[in-house]
Amino acid sequence: MKIGILSKRNKMFAAKIKQFLESEGHVVELYTLENLNINQSLLNNDFYIMKSKHMFFLYAGYFLDTHNIPVIPNVNLSYKHKNRIESHYLIKQAGLLGPSTYMGMVDVLKTKLKKTDYPFIQKPLMGSGSRGVRFITSSDDLKSTDGGPIYLEKFIQGIHYLSYFIDNKVCVYEKLPLVNEHARVKAIEMTQDLIDITLRWKNFYSMLFGHLDIVRDENTNKLHVVDPGSFPEFSNWNCSVEPEKEVCRLILNEYSKQLRIK
Repeated sequence: MKIGILSKRNKMFAAKIKQFLESEGHVVELYTLENLNINQSLLNNDFYIMKSKHMFFLYAGYFLDTHNIPVIPNVNLSYKHKNRIESHYLIKQAGLLGPSTYMGMVDVLKTKLKKTDYPFIQKPLMGSGSRGVRFITSSDDLKSTDGGPIYLEKFIQGIHYLSYFIDNKVCVYEKLPLVNEHARVKAIEMTQDLIDITLRWKNFYSMLFGHLDIVRDENTNKLHVVDPGSFPEFSNWNCSVEPEKEVCRLILNEYSKQLRIK
């Protein structure tokens, strides 16, 4: 088959899945910002892998969708992972706990929020992971980079976890707050509630793989999902299956399934 990969990078996990798919006899082209041109030439591939949620690649995904070229993972779900508001409601719709959220102009929030409401986490409205994330301890910290409204999440004090899943295999690690997937993690003995919340998310949205940032509230012991990811790098994966092989197997199976439905 001819497969396209939409990715910000031509290395790391994108390179690994490209190498594996090529070893299986597929013709694979990796599209980055340096060579992606959204036009009819993209229709020459059988299907695409949506590795990056960068808006340009999402636009390419929507273009492919309109021309009935399969994109895996699903473009709409990938977009909702990137949009903080959409992402928050994905958590709610799955019946999971998430942080309280606030959004408004800086001057309005400074007036409405009480000192006892702090601390918050300020996140870019469009984004994922830790890029552009700020810890807000008082109204003096509230800033807008573009003069528009800002998005805040109530900071939950507790133990922070990185939970990966590939199919029904779950791997959970303890991590520091507000760091990205690549930061050092601590191996732990997984508890059943961490596994259950991860699989509930996976099954509710029929996801093949992904990850969740989860916090166990130190006051209530309840688990809150604070940031979902649709296509991690699996930088800290250290479980029984090889992530690139298993991810590729799931993607190929999903493509075959979509062909049968058509």
